Amino acid sequence: MPRDHINEITAFLTVARERSFTRAAAELGVTPSALSHTVKGLEEKLGLRLLSRTTRNVATTNAGERLLQRMGPLFEQVSAELDSITALRDKPAGTIRITCVDVAIELVFRPKLAEFLRRYPDISVEISMDYAFVDIVAERFDGGVRIGESIERDMVATRIGPDWRFCVIGAPAYFEHRPVPDTPQELGGHNCINMRMATAGGNLRWEFRSPEGEDFALRVFGQATFSNAMLVLQGALDGLGLGYVPYVLAKPYLDDGRLMEVLSEWCPEYEGYHLYYPSRKLHSPAFAAFVEAVRYRH
Repeated sequence: MPRDHINEITAFLTVARERSFTRAAAELGVTPSALSHTVKGLEEKLGLRLLSRTTRNVATTNAGERLLQRMGPLFEQVSAELDSITALRDKPAGTIRITCVDVAIELVFRPKLAEFLRRYPDISVEISMDYAFVDIVAERFDGGVRIGESIERDMVATRIGPDWRFCVIGAPAYFEHRPVPDTPQELGGHNCINMRMATAGGNLRWEFRSPEGEDFALRVFGQATFSNAMLVLQGALDGLGLGYVPYVLAKPYLDDGRLMEVLSEWCPEYEGYHLYYPSRKLHSPAFAAFVEAVRYRH
């Protein structure tokens, strides 16, 4: 296959997956206009329209979708084979892409990432923070992070963190004008900081376990809503209301008195975070080294 055909198909596949010339251009390291010109050249050679373009969206036509489904896996296989060649190098090399929530970044990756990058100077790590359940195959991530109980069966999972729990926290100043709740049901009388969940179509429900071992969840209400746990934590520090965040994030502020914890006996533990990835994927030495570096050891 001529080199220009390879470049054109690569350009098309990237735009089709990203559904954006801007994002695809950033990934390929070219300008959007140059990328558009390359894709148009492929369309002219084939005599078919592959992409439907509007001012806001880019979508594949029937012909484009067929080309994406037929050629995409072949090019991914070629990429995987080329990555595997790095095993012949003295040191692993390449780029690793991971999707996870901010809690996993703070709990797992930040304590280990600096040492890992020093040890493997030819490896680059890209971590994308997202609360949605991302399709790591379609979005071309090497792996993702979830708690163990929510991982699909066709994925390989490696535990990377200890068990953890949520906690209900508030600033001392907040409790100067509000009573400390003794049970979760009393949260209805409090200003609670919500967290919007991209995949649930609503706010995160606060989960509890009664002294009798019964699990239940509550929808809480308040004036402030944020999109991630770190912002909820900051809101609690600012006195906006009660927050519901992983204990590991709140602990430094609980220790120094800037936050107070309530309802601790009602907050159950959850299984630790796992790094998951497709079982059928041919993994590079760089990814294998990363998995080993972040693996949880008791």
